[in-house]
Amino acid sequence: MKKINTLYVIDDDKIYHFLFSNLLKQNSIDVDTLFFPNGLEAIDHIKHMPDGASLPDLILLDVNMPIMNGWQFLEEYTKIVPQGTPVTIYMISSSNNEVDINKARDFGEVVKDYFLKPICKEDLEKIFT
Repeated sequence: MKKINTLYVIDDDKIYHFLFSNLLKQNSIDVDTLFFPNGLEAIDHIKHMPDGASLPDLILLDVNMPIMNGWQFLEEYTKIVPQGTPVTIYMISSSNNEVDINKARDFGEVVKDYFLKPICKEDLEKIFT
């Protein structure tokens, strides 16, 4: 598995936070994980990081959230984070709508892949290898 030091999970579902944390533990994946209930809180966190602080290695991003959804997060993220910054972003959503899947592909330089919830062990292996 590739070394992931910090992970941001941006998703409004607290049950998903709990289940995802347990899935990491069950698969012996030790990573500092920060959970954000919407894109705005994650963007604010990134904007107010102290000098010298590192962005996460990995972001798991939901599509449908209140306040700022995944697409709005990506629009803002691409404005504030320089292109080429080594952060891997995966969209993880319960939406199997082709429009959402194709929209994720439109962010091809930023979004690596799109996974459907619930995340399973095989998906986790793809994300962390």
